[in-house]
Amino acid sequence: MNKADILQVQAVIADGWKRIREQEVAGLMKFSLDSVVFDPEIVRRFDIDAPRYTSYPTADRFVDGFIPADNELGPGRRESGSALSLYVHLPFCGAICYYCACNKIVTSDHGRSAKYLRYLAKEMALRCACPENEGRKGRHAVEQLHLGGGTPTFLSDDELVQLMETVRGHFDLIEGGEYSIETEPRGLKRATLERLAELGFNRLSVGVQDFDEAVQRAIHRVQPEKETRDAIESARAAGFRSIGVDLIYGLPKQSADSFERTLDRVIAISPDRLSVYNYAHLPALFKPQRRINPVDLPAPEERLKILSLTIRKLIGAGYVFIGMDHFARPDDELAVAQRERRLHRNFQGYSTRPDCDMLAFGISSISRSGNAYYQNAKALGEYYTRLDRAELSISRGIRLNADDLLRRAVIQSLMCHFELPFDAFGAAYGIDFADYFSAELAELGAMEKAGLLSIERDRVSIFPMGRMLVRAISAVFDRYLRNDRESRRYSKVI
Repeated sequence: MNKADILQVQAVIADGWKRIREQEVAGLMKFSLDSVVFDPEIVRRFDIDAPRYTSYPTADRFVDGFIPADNELGPGRRESGSALSLYVHLPFCGAICYYCACNKIVTSDHGRSAKYLRYLAKEMALRCACPENEGRKGRHAVEQLHLGGGTPTFLSDDELVQLMETVRGHFDLIEGGEYSIETEPRGLKRATLERLAELGFNRLSVGVQDFDEAVQRAIHRVQPEKETRDAIESARAAGFRSIGVDLIYGLPKQSADSFERTLDRVIAISPDRLSVYNYAHLPALFKPQRRINPVDLPAPEERLKILSLTIRKLIGAGYVFIGMDHFARPDDELAVAQRERRLHRNFQGYSTRPDCDMLAFGISSISRSGNAYYQNAKALGEYYTRLDRAELSISRGIRLNADDLLRRAVIQSLMCHFELPFDAFGAAYGIDFADYFSAELAELGAMEKAGLLSIERDRVSIFPMGRMLVRAISAVFDRYLRNDRESRRYSKVI
């Protein structure tokens, strides 16, 4: 299936949604406090290990030695009006946080980041010099850019300028795009935020995790509330149009009472978006987590109390529950995108730009282009060696078949819109939805009886409580997971 086919399929599905049910824009996907039903027994029953579905197939299904086709490597095949998103992985951190599962390098040596920026420039030059780009004049239009890490603001102001000069040397960041950066508020200066705004950034993600001092000590991230508040106020003054705060529940020393105090303090700061992630304690996979004493982790019952409290508290404060672990002000771009059926899910979580091909740069970063996903080498040494040979540092990936593309669209619909319109998918993919997914619909029967969703003649609709368990619902449609559910390790849904 080529890009034109994919766009046509999406248009058919979108039209199907419109025809199937008209909904008031102001009320779409928004909970009221009365609609929040929370039954701990049912949540525990369906709290399985499942992927977060930032892609389908998920990254653990990628195969080593994958070689993308020329037309999957660079931006040259972009069609008129189609979107392009960029991701740059900046792995450096000045200190280690014990909970972290990111691919990171802890250092204070800016010589290492300076070298990394030189190799990022090499990689971008190689990607934009792929055979498909030959004869193309000008740079390539981009409407979404995200710098992730690690800690992107580990870079000095001069290094940030250098990086953006490299990006703009190959790409045009169009006016009105979403250009975001993850930040560490400790030591983040107003001048740096002003410089970021000058460089075109308009969205900021601020890592908080928890304001409780006992929790902060347990995760080796002592972060005074004043520093966080000052950073957010400075970002607003600099002109950032959307500011998000990241929290984590399930951390050591946490309780529902302590997390409620954190929520009160965060609500007082009034961010535009909140991400409230579930901490996955997997010390066998992530070495820093071995420094966390499992005895200090909240019991499953306490985690459920924290989650229930969080949803009620944030909805009561006027936030829209976007899905899974994301909340946004009703006027934030994320909430608007969901109301307009433009919400998408990619490797950075929920996104306002639907079906962007994503070109990703730096170690461990994952690109999506057409029907393929591919990932760069995770280790600096291999990344540098390949680029020194004028080769792209791609280590693994996967090319999607027709069934993958269909299931990807199904899971996207569940994760972003909490609904599956059978007729729309049938028309777009030439299938009888109920027949094609008969086994999956039968498996959803237990969830229907539990009150998580309804299975009607022409669609599946997820109820409020089911939205908390949307990962488990989506996993039913994961063909790979159905085949080897016991052989993979994922975090709990809740």
